[in-house]
Amino acid sequence: MRYETVIGLEVHVELATDSKIFCSCSAHSYGAEPNTHVCPACCGMPGMLPIVNKRVVDFGMKAGMMLNCHINRTTTFDKKSYYYPDLPAAFQTTQWFSPVAVNGLVEIETKDGKKGIRIKQIHMEEDAGKLVHDIREGTTHVDFNRTSVPLIEIVSQPDLSSADEVEAYLDRLKTLLRYARVAECEMAHGTMRCDVNLSVRPEGATEYGVRTEIKNMNSIEAIKRAIEYETARHIDAVENGTEVLVQETRRWDDIKGKSFAMRTKETAGDYRYFPDPNIMPVVIDDTWFEKIKASLPEFPETKLARYTEEYALTEYDAKRLCESIALCECFEGAMKVCGNAKDAANWMISDVMKTLNARQMTYDMLKLNGETLGKLIKLVADGKVSRPNGRKILDVMFDDSRLDPEAYAKENSLIISTDTGLVDKVIQAAIASDPKAVADFKGGKEKALMALFGKCMKELRGNCNPQELRTLLIDAINKID
Repeated sequence: MRYETVIGLEVHVELATDSKIFCSCSAHSYGAEPNTHVCPACCGMPGMLPIVNKRVVDFGMKAGMMLNCHINRTTTFDKKSYYYPDLPAAFQTTQWFSPVAVNGLVEIETKDGKKGIRIKQIHMEEDAGKLVHDIREGTTHVDFNRTSVPLIEIVSQPDLSSADEVEAYLDRLKTLLRYARVAECEMAHGTMRCDVNLSVRPEGATEYGVRTEIKNMNSIEAIKRAIEYETARHIDAVENGTEVLVQETRRWDDIKGKSFAMRTKETAGDYRYFPDPNIMPVVIDDTWFEKIKASLPEFPETKLARYTEEYALTEYDAKRLCESIALCECFEGAMKVCGNAKDAANWMISDVMKTLNARQMTYDMLKLNGETLGKLIKLVADGKVSRPNGRKILDVMFDDSRLDPEAYAKENSLIISTDTGLVDKVIQAAIASDPKAVADFKGGKEKALMALFGKCMKELRGNCNPQELRTLLIDAINKID
């Protein structure tokens, strides 16, 4: 019998706000000392009242619009009751009865074609803390830095049916949310986590099988491996009776490549949801709604079409640029100044991306000013700075976004020399220092010219036009009897 896998995802995304969802503590604690970004409010101390961070609601609305959701114009917060050591108040403030966004749709594309994945809802909530297990001491420590960091949880309908589709869906979410600049979506930093709900059923059946949930997956590869393992486990149980499947929550052990039971899967009733009496409903009026709608970015596919049609870029170049909104903004800023889309794209793809990779930075971490880059590109295009020296200036610009490339080039003697007398003097000195290379070149050995050319370039510190220098060098050698 043939089976199909039915998958729904709950994706938790940390929002890129400066402060937490209900207090003014910093929301950025990755790499910080434990329990240094906390206050009585986010530690759940009695008597502390929450104050909703408006920026969180802005980002929740924006995420919903990017995923084609309906925005609830009145949205409320609720208490989700459960006890766990990293949840100091013994409840989580979340949204159940009226989440910020519902009924969305995300289109994905795999080798099997395009497919629409329905979004059930997007709700805003606070994150829990973090348990740190010390195997040597046999103890568990609690770090509350992450407590009350704002999250959105994106709940899909069970429309996914393979690991490839899940990967495409998560990649699409990351792209859209990064374009809107509402989230970092970096799984390695814990700013994007995923719970996988999975069941199997015979092909063509309409009833769902027994569902299990795999919690807190934090890498695409781990998610794909877990889906493949769970699918095989479910099919084996159904066909061969190897175990009785129950609705449960499981954890994934990436080292062993297996999932293990954690607890019986809770239902909504187990959490005893009720409206949070300390937080008034948030009413989104027309002015607020339209302001967020006007702030939406151009979608990646729209940019791609515009770059190929309006700027005449190749599809390859356009796709590379559209991988990140930061790359797009830098490219567009540079192009406005240098006036050449192809030049700007070449610099972005060959030099800017290379520098980002060398510094182990993601594309979204790019802080380079596009207009400043455009000035540098124009300096090189106008023959004022050589391309190698332009790359040196670019590297400095990564550390100082306010750097004026032309002023820096002048201060550091990186402007191409127009002193023909100096160039001629350097050429004559190079010829006199290596008569063998001169003789070899006159004898037909083209490679011999490079030794002389290299000496000239070194002496001039690259501040000359390579083609002109080569021509002048050959002319000087040919004049020797």
